[in-house]
Amino acid sequence: MTEQRSAVQTYSVTGMTCEHCVRAVTEELSALPGVEEVRIDLTAGTATVTSAAPLPVESVRAAVDEAGYELASGVG
Repeated sequence: MTEQRSAVQTYSVTGMTCEHCVRAVTEELSALPGVEEVRIDLTAGTATVTSAAPLPVESVRAAVDEAGYELASGVG
């Protein structure tokens, strides 16, 4: 039996300033296929996404854009 490991990626998101921002970005990122968890660090301006497999950065960028914010870069 092979254990499947989740992929964890952290992205820098610009423009988030409040809990509404957190909810909007979380909602859009959570809708991406394979996403298991989204954690937002408002102070650091980061979104950490746990997913079944690594997500294409274009998909993450589109989801963040749909929420009304900008993906600054992939952190790791």
